[in-house]
Amino acid sequence: MIRRIELLLAVVLLSVCVSLAAKPAPKLVHWMDYSAALKKAKDAPKLIFVDLYADWCVPCRVMDANVYSDPTVASVLNSRFYPVKLNADSQDSIMCDGIKNTVQRCYFDVWELTALPAFVLVAPKGLSILTVTDSMTPQELQLLLFQFLEKEKEWIER
Repeated sequence: MIRRIELLLAVVLLSVCVSLAAKPAPKLVHWMDYSAALKKAKDAPKLIFVDLYADWCVPCRVMDANVYSDPTVASVLNSRFYPVKLNADSQDSIMCDGIKNTVQRCYFDVWELTALPAFVLVAPKGLSILTVTDSMTPQELQLLLFQFLEKEKEWIER
């Protein structure tokens, strides 16, 4: 009898955990279209923060759930950057470093990325400044964003 109760409790606990994990994270970051971000950056210069992801990328989903749902990260991205989310597998055409290419070709050929999640910091004129390939905590991304902002004036001129 005790074994059945333990088994039942385990099943209930597992069901609760699965239902909690299945809830989508709140979307606090106001992700923009890449072309719209480039256009806005020319009129009102800010750095463009590009988050590259893929549907199959588990660490990317963890970043969405744990990092981009952090109010401080979202606030900094929304107020000081033009945040863009691009699917690294996409065949949509974009301008990357002055070259019209698919997102997938920009990912591999122009930005020379090989893993996800990945981030590209782009200057208002459309040239990439740097790339980062790493999964981060909210605190690590906050620190990285603040480090980007220390060089913002210099990088906006690029």
